[in-house]
Amino acid sequence: MKDLGKVSVKRVKVDDAHEGQRLDNFLLGQLKGVPKSRIYKLVRSGEVRVNGGRTEPGRKLEQGDEVRIPPVRVSESVPKPASLPKDAPRLAPRIIYQDDYLMVLNKPAGMAVHGGSGISRGVIEQLRMEFPQHRFMELAHRLDRETSGVLVVALKRRALTALHEIFRQHRIDKRYLVLASGRWRDELRNVKLALRKFVTPEGERRVSVDEGGQTAHTVFRRIKIWPGFALLEAELKTGRTHQIRVHLAYLKHPIAGDDKYGNFPLNKELAGQGLKRMFLHAAKLSFNHPITGEPLIFEAPLPDDLQQFLNKLDKDAQAV
Repeated sequence: MKDLGKVSVKRVKVDDAHEGQRLDNFLLGQLKGVPKSRIYKLVRSGEVRVNGGRTEPGRKLEQGDEVRIPPVRVSESVPKPASLPKDAPRLAPRIIYQDDYLMVLNKPAGMAVHGGSGISRGVIEQLRMEFPQHRFMELAHRLDRETSGVLVVALKRRALTALHEIFRQHRIDKRYLVLASGRWRDELRNVKLALRKFVTPEGERRVSVDEGGQTAHTVFRRIKIWPGFALLEAELKTGRTHQIRVHLAYLKHPIAGDDKYGNFPLNKELAGQGLKRMFLHAAKLSFNHPITGEPLIFEAPLPDDLQQFLNKLDKDAQAV
């Protein structure tokens, strides 16, 4: 058994990156490779102390707290941090704003926001590789893998906590650009249809309109129409999973290219015309800075592939 711990007690001061973190999660980061069950025993036995006193695993740490960490043996070596392949496209050029608390980027389509389910590296994992100087980096919200656009990342724990509260209380203005199929008639349309999550027999996560589900409200504004399509601005009043996609599919105006809720024969036809993914883009996000309160507005232009498809619709309409 290999001893990877310190030979003496460590006393670690909690910095602003770990302010508000649970003690057990803090210890998991300090004691790499130590099972969570062992960490709980260390805390409850009094071997781990905060400011000299016994405590509980769920205690929220404050900046300046001193955590006493005993030497611990672990049986396996600590794996080296993963490194980014040299040929991997970087996300740094896609950053549209950064300060001590926030990083905002224009997420590319086709990249999941986090790893898992067969995805080794998502946006957050890659950002941690590109910016190892940031000891804390967490997603403030999520976008679907095929959705491009504005994505916010917290660089301090207290910023993350404040951002979660902003999202929870809907003190944020979220606008998407979406291409709906079919003949859309209304200039302005409020859609209030409750949504329920479920899992298919194949294990896929899906969402459906269900009166017993969670309240969901989307405001659609018509921007431009073509034969068979409409470019809409979708304002999210709530932030449910797949909200825009399911609302439009239920209204018989599924998003062009949507591979979960869309018109699959149409999607195949559109792929041959150049639209090879779902036409959904997080175009604008407005909220007050979680720490300073300063009003912030972030915008991301339509990616080239989506703009080129709109240009094709224009050209086809002119040719008629």
